[in-house]
Amino acid sequence: MKRIGMLTSGGDCQALNAAMRGVVKTLFTSGEEVEIYGFLEGYRGLIYGNFRMLTGADFSGILTKGGTILGSSRTPFKLIREPDENGLDKVEAMKQNYYKLQLDCLVILGGNGTHKTANLLREEGLNVITLPKTIDNDLYGTDMTFGFQSAVNIATDAIDCIHTTAASHGRVFIVEVMGHKVGWLTLNAGMAGGADIILIPEIPYDIDKVVQAIEDRKKRGSKFTILAVAEGAISKEDAKLSKKEYKEKLKNSPYPSVSYEVAAQILERTGNEVRVTVPGHTQRGGSPCPYDRVFASRLGSEAGKLILDGEYGFMVGYKNREVVKVPLKDVAGKLKMVSPDATIVQEAKMLGISFGD
Repeated sequence: MKRIGMLTSGGDCQALNAAMRGVVKTLFTSGEEVEIYGFLEGYRGLIYGNFRMLTGADFSGILTKGGTILGSSRTPFKLIREPDENGLDKVEAMKQNYYKLQLDCLVILGGNGTHKTANLLREEGLNVITLPKTIDNDLYGTDMTFGFQSAVNIATDAIDCIHTTAASHGRVFIVEVMGHKVGWLTLNAGMAGGADIILIPEIPYDIDKVVQAIEDRKKRGSKFTILAVAEGAISKEDAKLSKKEYKEKLKNSPYPSVSYEVAAQILERTGNEVRVTVPGHTQRGGSPCPYDRVFASRLGSEAGKLILDGEYGFMVGYKNREVVKVPLKDVAGKLKMVSPDATIVQEAKMLGISFGD
């Protein structure tokens, strides 16, 4: 008998259910007797012992279902060692609930913060296997995360739709894409959607260069310009500020996000009408695309195999088109950023895309 705990933590995304289904179907197909304990609302469920027993029926029909059947929540890693409002030691509580249920392993699906806590639990002696979930594709140790391709599809659709109205009215349009710290989603959706300017956090922009790119398009006879802007895009001036100074600037900013600030600056310098579109959480929602269904199923299957083989302390990742196991200690606390010198960035520039630098 193997007793497996499972939880989904952090922001939701497409293919979480597909990944969990992959784990469970692999375990059940092996003929091993298995009990699955689903912790509700992420680490919160593990901390407070909020779980339910899951059967094969719970995983039937969820391959195409977005979100997560277990629910999710954010439990910041920086607060994980701090007692809750009632003085409860959260780390000790998670360990005790693990031992009370006599679990053989915890399967944890999540992004960067989730992996930090998962690695902490590994260091505390628990058997842990993780799966890389995030629309940002910023997890270290894997070339791809599930949820990313589905989010790219949605953000690209938004840019595609903007094309027709931008062309009809001859306007400048900004599509704000999710991504506070990294620009993989904006970069890929921007290229796929034919954006003329792409602004991402890793390449601080000069607003004068952005305006120049718009003016250059006008001179070439283009009546409209589309910008794909990451929500974490930052100007060269702001990039020189300390974290404290930048947070203070954002706190006192009259703009709801960087896209609106860029829009106001473009209007001021060019007189062009600028419209901002924010797809927002639609990028996390809906059914996973076929790529993510297959990808998440493959990762889940490999996680199931690791459990059957008794191999713990790994994230199941994807490197060089192969599913691999990556030591969790090598993943936690690291971000996979877009390098300004990356070939995809250079290729985008060769296509005439401006990054405002």
